[in-house]
Amino acid sequence: MDEHRPVCGVEPICHVLQIAPSTYYRHAARRADPAQRSVRTQRDAVLMAPIQRVWDANFEVYGVRKIWRQLRREGLVVARCTMARLKGVVRGQPVNTTTRDQAVACPDDLVNRHFQAERPNALWVSDFTDVSTWQGLVYVACVIDVFARCIVGWKVASSMRTEFVLDALEQALAARRPARQGELIHHSDRGAQSVSIRYTERLGEAGIAPSVGRVGDSYDNALAETINGLYKAEVIPSPVVEEPRGRGVGHPHLDRLVQPPTAPGADRSHPACRSGSR
Repeated sequence: MDEHRPVCGVEPICHVLQIAPSTYYRHAARRADPAQRSVRTQRDAVLMAPIQRVWDANFEVYGVRKIWRQLRREGLVVARCTMARLKGVVRGQPVNTTTRDQAVACPDDLVNRHFQAERPNALWVSDFTDVSTWQGLVYVACVIDVFARCIVGWKVASSMRTEFVLDALEQALAARRPARQGELIHHSDRGAQSVSIRYTERLGEAGIAPSVGRVGDSYDNALAETINGLYKAEVIPSPVVEEPRGRGVGHPHLDRLVQPPTAPGADRSHPACRSGSR
């Protein structure tokens, strides 16, 4: 309206738009004088600065929950619904990477969606996901220690062969060296790689009990699915990784998958923290 006001006038434009001229004048006055805005609008303007600051300070990937929790740590009280209204997160749709081998007998589900552990090397969960690059898809497999909620083994490859997920398992075994035979459970979905003979034989050699979820139910492997979602939302740059050839150690983006120990009092929000000031 401001653009056409000098030529057409306010009232004719309002007549065409079917709004009262007083509505336009009230809106113009509020734009000129923030004190005339509603309490909610003024509060939103105050909150947007710290929200933007936290988002910028964390690689521009924090979503509603983590920004809300960080502001609580800083003493800024704001309703989570307000945070969701001011700062939403749009994530890409996942690509199905689970293909069940109908001819392979599957182990039982020993976890039953109870993703809790009382010590390290008690329960590992694993999965892999795809990452779009300019030269096609690459796949990232990871093994997560449920007690520590951290990735203990990972591998990047250009195909979904069994060797790919086996390498992630071997890295986890080398890093953690589980010593208690039969006391570690390895849980995954029913993908052909995870239930293959080579993979299950390697689990048996290491004294690890295999466990798999049901077909078509992502909740049975929810923790690994969550890690995949966080990895793609918070680590992989948008829209795609530029150089898939540099996969493995030394890749500037994929190496962020590794989680080094954080210093006490670090600001980075851990996905396992669901409440509290930290």
